[in-house]
Amino acid sequence: MVKGINKRVIVVKAPDPRLFEQAIFIMREDAFAEGVSAEQVLEEAQKAAKSYVRGNTRVGRWIRFLPAPAWAAAGALVATAAWSLALFF
Repeated sequence: MVKGINKRVIVVKAPDPRLFEQAIFIMREDAFAEGVSAEQVLEEAQKAAKSYVRGNTRVGRWIRFLPAPAWAAAGALVATAAWSLALFF
């Protein structure tokens, strides 16, 4: 529920409607007082929506919960493969 009479709202339409139809952002009352343009606000809302979708997809959740040692091991394997290929060519 939104309290108050004068609330500014930004509605971002989804590029892919399979996940959601639109995202609604309720702005702080002092957002434009800080010298922020309307374009900057819209870009920030689009970035927030994209990061939410990216972080909540199946691949995004898998990548987020993969532990750091697994990333280090994967990096070591890729580096070893690159060096091995470089030696043969």
